[in-house]
Amino acid sequence: MGTRPAEAAVTAGLRVGVLALQGDFREHAQVLRELGANVALVRRPEELLQVDGLVIPGGESSVMDKLARTFGLAEPLRAAIRGGLPVYGTCAGLIMLADTILDGMNGQQSLGGLDIAVRRNAFGSQTASFETDLDIAALGDKPVHAVFIRAPVVETVGPLATALATLDDGRCVAVEQGNLLGTSFHPEITGEYRFHQYFLRKLVAAAR
Repeated sequence: MGTRPAEAAVTAGLRVGVLALQGDFREHAQVLRELGANVALVRRPEELLQVDGLVIPGGESSVMDKLARTFGLAEPLRAAIRGGLPVYGTCAGLIMLADTILDGMNGQQSLGGLDIAVRRNAFGSQTASFETDLDIAALGDKPVHAVFIRAPVVETVGPLATALATLDDGRCVAVEQGNLLGTSFHPEITGEYRFHQYFLRKLVAAAR
């Protein structure tokens, strides 16, 4: 799609990190670069200190959790989230941001921050992946085409969080809370850039 000069001007001087332990971090990095953001891959605590916001990609949340602890990133990530760092999580990233995981693997931990309870693989195996259009008022009138791949679902939205999108059956699949944003689906693989733009606006506002 090419760099958008307006987006580049808005994010000038800011660095957006993408957690690059596992999952589709390259796709997120590419989207952010096409939006004009200065992107850094984050694998170590010292790299986290150098970014103004962070994207946690889709992948396998239990593996991501183990790797974050192995690399000494888990506690710095929790501290950064508590300190107000803007963070956007997709799919596994949403699970990582949830305060509660209802069906986590034995010993699995989340980073927390979003006042929600999520269920992993709520729609079944990868063969049960699906696509649908979602009406999301925060992103304008045009529906968002969403791809769900072994996706989680937000079963409970606490009083501190706000649901941004629900399926026809009422299940929540996108949520925000302050500087935090999470989606069950993968806008980074569909050419749908509005969630990343929405996140970048949070990042810019937090930096003022």
